[in-house]
Amino acid sequence: MIKVNLGRILTRQNVKCQIDSIQELCNEPLAIFDSSGKLLMGEEEKAFQSYLIECDGLSFGYVCGGKNARVISDILSYVCSEEIEKKALGQETLEKYKEISILYDVTQKLAGTLDPKEVASFIINEITGVVKSDTISIMFYNEEKSILETAFSTDTISENPMIFHKGEGIAGNVAVTGKAEIINTIAGDSRFISGKTKISSMMCAPLIVRDNVIGVINVCSREKCNYSANDLKILTTLAFQASISVENARLYESLKEAFITIVHTLGETIEKRDPYTAGHTKRVTDYSLAVGEIIGLKTDELEKLKLGAVLHDIGKIGIRDDILLKPGKLTDQEFEEIKHHTVYGQEILEHIKYLGDIIPAVRHHHERYDGKGYPDGLKGDVTDLNARIISVADAYDAMTSDRPYRKGLSCSIALEEIRSNSGKQFDPLVVKAFEAAYDMGKI
Repeated sequence: MIKVNLGRILTRQNVKCQIDSIQELCNEPLAIFDSSGKLLMGEEEKAFQSYLIECDGLSFGYVCGGKNARVISDILSYVCSEEIEKKALGQETLEKYKEISILYDVTQKLAGTLDPKEVASFIINEITGVVKSDTISIMFYNEEKSILETAFSTDTISENPMIFHKGEGIAGNVAVTGKAEIINTIAGDSRFISGKTKISSMMCAPLIVRDNVIGVINVCSREKCNYSANDLKILTTLAFQASISVENARLYESLKEAFITIVHTLGETIEKRDPYTAGHTKRVTDYSLAVGEIIGLKTDELEKLKLGAVLHDIGKIGIRDDILLKPGKLTDQEFEEIKHHTVYGQEILEHIKYLGDIIPAVRHHHERYDGKGYPDGLKGDVTDLNARIISVADAYDAMTSDRPYRKGLSCSIALEEIRSNSGKQFDPLVVKAFEAAYDMGKI
């Protein structure tokens, strides 16, 4: 409720001048009181008539005096009415500014986010900062199972996430209607399904993308809370932005998955040409990731390592079959041609913008730590780390795999070969990590 301070209004120069002018004309005693009966102006004269200072059924005080008292009460009632309108407009403007600021802040921060977890975490933090809550949860609609399931929640008490069918519970009902709701008294709502966490009041807003509800956001309070229409408006605004960001993240994940599938298909294409290297790409990828995890690569770095490992031999597409599939030992000239597969790999990947970061791993996975490798004779740490990791994984798999012209080495002998070439062919850091992964049973 908007409050009006009658005493402060009476101190305004323009109001005081009007009252003084009327008193001079009428020359009658006058007393003005606030709604509690406190004298604000003049002298108390109980014998005079009193007139209320009121607006929209609200009383702010009263004026005692002669005939002029009625005129003054009307003036003060009008001034109080203007004060209420002005404060209401200021409050509405402030709330609108707050809403726009939140939306702008959220839009800016989510612009470069394509991870659904990051989107959810940020939205929950924003809601926590502007709306009273004890628990906030985000539920997504699982189309395959036809259920709403909790994806993210601040509730650390409940062990099992809440699950609803559409139309079931308050969240399920909002998912059907697509309309946000305030339920300030949960106990009186027949739709409420109680869980382990006590809830007295809540708000629920739908996540909508292209007229389809993809989920809901629940804001809950353990104590009874009088959520307002403005609280719901802010929640709806955040839900709208979250819907767009989550959908973008989902689309990105879908495209990324399709892209990864294409990458794996390219890797398998090489193996189809050479039946003697079946499974080589997968094994090299698994070994490389095991080493990368030991070294401490981050998630995005491991993804690049994985792509590099899958495509490390993609350049062999450009090698003639009579050389690539030759069952015996290669001549020097044929080996020189084989060495070109690293360069061919770069040339192929240069046409795919998204794979630009993994080109060094593909081009340099046959470089040596002592600088005697190919195609550029790079030495030491100058070579891309992913290339150095793939180099060890590739060599180990080559040694332990059978070929038409030789039997594969045992794992222990191959590992000893890797150790003996540490600091020569291989990076000592990578060799140490490879040994650790081997001892942990990851290789």
